[in-house]
Amino acid sequence: MGLREAKREDIPRIMELLMDDDLGRGREGDLSDLGPYHAAFDTIVTDPNNALYVWDEDGRLAGCLQLTFIPGLSYKGAWLAQVEGVRVDASLRGQHIGEKMMQAVMEISRRRGCRTLQLKTDKRRVDAHRFYKRLGFINSHEAFTMRL
Repeated sequence: MGLREAKREDIPRIMELLMDDDLGRGREGDLSDLGPYHAAFDTIVTDPNNALYVWDEDGRLAGCLQLTFIPGLSYKGAWLAQVEGVRVDASLRGQHIGEKMMQAVMEISRRRGCRTLQLKTDKRRVDAHRFYKRLGFINSHEAFTMRL
C-alpha cells in the first residue's frame, strides 16, 4: 500500500515505533494515558501545513513520519518542508522502506512548492545520519534546541 495519512487508531503503533530505542523510551516514558497523543494527533490532522504519515507494508504499519510545511520570507517567500519522527520497524530495516517513505515525502514537498526539505536528527543516531546522507541530505547547518 505504501505511504498513507495516519489514522487515529494508528497512534498506539506509531508510539511503539517512536519508542523503539533508548532515546524514544527515555523521552516518552509511560504510555498508559494516550490522551496527550490523541490531542496532538487531532491538532496535526486539522492543520493544513502538517501531516502525519505511516508506511503500510503488506498490511503492516512499518514506518511513520511527520511532515510540516513552513512559510518563509527568505528566498522570495519560499516554503520549506520539515520532516520529523522518521521511524521504520527495526525488524524491517534494510528493505528500503525508509528510503521509499522519504522519496514519497520529497515528492509531496515538491508538489507543495517547497524549496527545501530539512530534518534534524539526534547526534547519537549515527546510522540515521548515514541513511540521510545516502539519500542526498547534506549537513549544512548546526541546529540548536532549548528545552522549555
